[in-house]
Amino acid sequence: MRVVVVGAGLGGVVAAVGLHRQGHQVTLYERGAELREAGTGVAIMPNGLRALEELGYDTRGQSTPARSAGLRDWRGRPLLVTDAVRAQREFGSMIVADRAELHRILRAPLPAEAVRTATPVERLEPGVDGVAVFSGGERVDEADAVIVADGIGSRLRGQLFPAHSGLRRIGRMDLRGTLPRPAGLDVEELLAGILLDRRTGAMFGLFPIGSDRLYWFTDSVLPEPVPGPKEAHEQMLALMADWHPAVPALLAATAADDVYVDPIACLAEPLPAFATGRIALLGDAAHAMTPDLGQGASQAFEDAAALTLHLSGAGPAEVAERLLRYDAQRRPRANRLMRAAERQSRLTSQTGAAAWARDTLLRAIPARLATRQLAAIWHA
Repeated sequence: MRVVVVGAGLGGVVAAVGLHRQGHQVTLYERGAELREAGTGVAIMPNGLRALEELGYDTRGQSTPARSAGLRDWRGRPLLVTDAVRAQREFGSMIVADRAELHRILRAPLPAEAVRTATPVERLEPGVDGVAVFSGGERVDEADAVIVADGIGSRLRGQLFPAHSGLRRIGRMDLRGTLPRPAGLDVEELLAGILLDRRTGAMFGLFPIGSDRLYWFTDSVLPEPVPGPKEAHEQMLALMADWHPAVPALLAATAADDVYVDPIACLAEPLPAFATGRIALLGDAAHAMTPDLGQGASQAFEDAAALTLHLSGAGPAEVAERLLRYDAQRRPRANRLMRAAERQSRLTSQTGAAAWARDTLLRAIPARLATRQLAAIWHA
């Protein structure tokens, strides 16, 4: 079949590769002038790695070393510890990668002639025998199936579901940065963990990228107006000045130009379907969720693997029915995790007495129970 994929983020790229490997004629449309992924680090959880393997990628030897992970208070004192070695043994490995480098690796199997950059898809027009694709006011393509992977701010989602309420901000801000591991700074006890501040509701997470780089992120109350990178960087340095000494040191060691600022948003409500006729949605276009479970990329990869499976061997007349199977498989799980991520966001951003009670409860949870709770997330 002829398949069009709209959007060349991580999810769109792997969907295009998976469908290409199944023998479909795939064209990947990207609004940007070049095929690349901006950003910092990205975590791929065990379920995401399994999805990549189903799509034909070799992920052997790519795992991030297991560490004692979990939640700590802002001083670095343990709240909830998970047995990372046991978790990887039971559920599989995870990786934390440079987003741009990961994108380069994932798109490598796609032929150059299958990609059209600087071509924003503005409208889809379903017909009896296919879907017409429009860019710049002109019809540029027609496909037997279209995969919409144009991200959290998807324009096409609003056209396909005009009654849907779209995105909403949750009142929090995410800062992300990467840097070379600073010499002489001990960060080992903080790696693969998250620090919570019950005074302000702020959060700090730190993960290794390979052996010589670090990826950090913060989550805090969103100021108004939304600050730029330099101002946000300064605000976070002031907010976290009395945290574990490694936290302000890492923030200070990261150049403001290397800091990314995101006002956190998610879908205001779940979509009524992930597929309509010959068109399916994938990744953030279908189920934009808060980053609290680290499942954004992994859920997009699960989508891509499911789409590839259900369109395997399909002809044009079978597309609508096959995409209904995709919807039935993916929508319940993705929407469940979208709701779980928002609950986690509310839990970790608590302040005052509620946060004190939360921390007391977290300290009482055995490591083996905390590790077991990952199963519902990491098992597709």
